[in-house]
Amino acid sequence: MRSYRAVLRLPGMRAVYAAHTVSMLGTVGAQVALSILIFERTGSPLLSALVLVCSFLPYAVSGALFSSMTDRFPARRVLVVCDLLSATCVAAMLLPGMPVAGLLGLLLATGMIAPIFAGARAASLANLLPQDLFPVGRSLLRAIGQTAVLTGFAVGGIAVAAIGAQWLLVVEVVTFVSSAVLIGTGTPYTPPGERTSNAVRDSWAGLQLLFADPKLRNLVLLTWVAPAFSSVPDGLAVAYTAQIGTAAAAAGALFTGYAVGGVLGELVVARFTPSVRRRLVVPFLLTSQLPAIAFLAAPPIPVAAVLLAISGAGYAFNQGVDPLILQSVDPAYRGRLFTVQTSGLMAIQGVSIALGGVVGSFLAPNLTIAGAGVLGTTITLLIARQALTPVRRSREQPVAP
Repeated sequence: MRSYRAVLRLPGMRAVYAAHTVSMLGTVGAQVALSILIFERTGSPLLSALVLVCSFLPYAVSGALFSSMTDRFPARRVLVVCDLLSATCVAAMLLPGMPVAGLLGLLLATGMIAPIFAGARAASLANLLPQDLFPVGRSLLRAIGQTAVLTGFAVGGIAVAAIGAQWLLVVEVVTFVSSAVLIGTGTPYTPPGERTSNAVRDSWAGLQLLFADPKLRNLVLLTWVAPAFSSVPDGLAVAYTAQIGTAAAAAGALFTGYAVGGVLGELVVARFTPSVRRRLVVPFLLTSQLPAIAFLAAPPIPVAAVLLAISGAGYAFNQGVDPLILQSVDPAYRGRLFTVQTSGLMAIQGVSIALGGVVGSFLAPNLTIAGAGVLGTTITLLIARQALTPVRRSREQPVAP
């Protein structure tokens, strides 16, 4: 039975995941530090909140314009350069007298780099891992990412209080450099794809080719739409605690519930066989959406946290979808596809959280969350029908003599 252990046994994989862990912990900690630093300087909650906006917004732009960079150059080189550029941007934030606009601009720059890094990393996994281990490898990335978010936000505030926001940014510089060293010295070389004279034009051409295929388009849409709806409770967590008369600090339990469920779901499903993971795609999609409908009853915080943990576990549906995506794309376009997939996921989650907040200002938060559950269930099932039915039919068709 294939599992995370089988992935980590392969040459270079421990360096890949060690780099990912170090980088993610530093990134989350830096977001906390920068939010606190900007609030201390300005006293503005809005400017402090812009840290998260500047972290997510560039994904859509960078993914569309520069996705071809992940196919034009060796993945290891792209990953190392991205880490070093990110380290340089964070180091520049430490310059004395750096204005708030400069801090946010540098954060936008690191946000432009992040999707290129994520796309190159996923493409390198597709080259370095056997096809049946690829979904497990991506699952491990997601599990590490969720754990890093939990740890980073929990420890970040304590670290800022202990050593100060500036020193936490120094730690982030060290984590990016450490990640670059781990990748540069510990991961195997993978060859680049074909180069053209214009990276932006090549990125657009690749997008048109990728999304001209209805099957591939629906598979990617599925990986965007399901988490877009299930992330709505994140944006309404504080409002929901106010609605049911609980302290705002209890919202942390809702954030934690979803992340813990996500990690546990990945760990459990990674131990299943590929055929079982594929059969469980629709059940896990339903698992990711249906718990939100129970918010109609305005459950207390412990019950709400459990519901969101169940929803987070459903995110493991990706382990059944990832192999289908890999089979549907030419290897020469893998970097572009994974860059766009990551960029679209981050962008659509940001938009859905914002829209949920807008709707939640007119409707009760619990009704907004439940409505997202109903819409999410309906829309994801419609897309899944389009994305998965052709795959079943192709297996069932007899082979002509």
